[in-house]
Amino acid sequence: MTTGINYGSLMHQAMRGLIRTVLEGVQTDGLPGDHHFFITFDTGHPDVEIADWLSDRYPGEMTVVMQHWFDNLEVSKDGFAVTLNFGDAPERLYIPFDAVLTFVDPSVEFGLRFESTDGEGSEDGPLVPAPRPLSQKPASDETEDDTSQPERKDAEVVSLDTFRK
Repeated sequence: MTTGINYGSLMHQAMRGLIRTVLEGVQTDGLPGDHHFFITFDTGHPDVEIADWLSDRYPGEMTVVMQHWFDNLEVSKDGFAVTLNFGDAPERLYIPFDAVLTFVDPSVEFGLRFESTDGEGSEDGPLVPAPRPLSQKPASDETEDDTSQPERKDAEVVSLDTFRK
């Protein structure tokens, strides 16, 4: 019997569901506009399927880019498969959503980082404020006569570990 609600685990599930939904849209309609993804995953995850030479070259983690050239994107409940080009050598990869460590779309300054899931079954930690959207500024930063262009920031990666003990 659990002693509380494991919000960290629930957040991870929800954010992986968000990645699944985004990739399903790309599978159906392609990448819209300037969107592109940097996806880092654990190459040692037992369900990852990549060529031996890739796992030898990237024994811990690997980052792939889905932008100009990718083919045969297939999204399932548990992961996605895609063919990517590695130096004019197409390779098929299967990446379970549980193996994803980061998902970043720099075109819109959006990113997710998944920390180690060890101990996800433990009690919840203290409540912390939810992160605010990138477009929202705190009230103290607002000025009435600010006509300058907003400063462009690098993509912000949100760590979900903030919500766990």
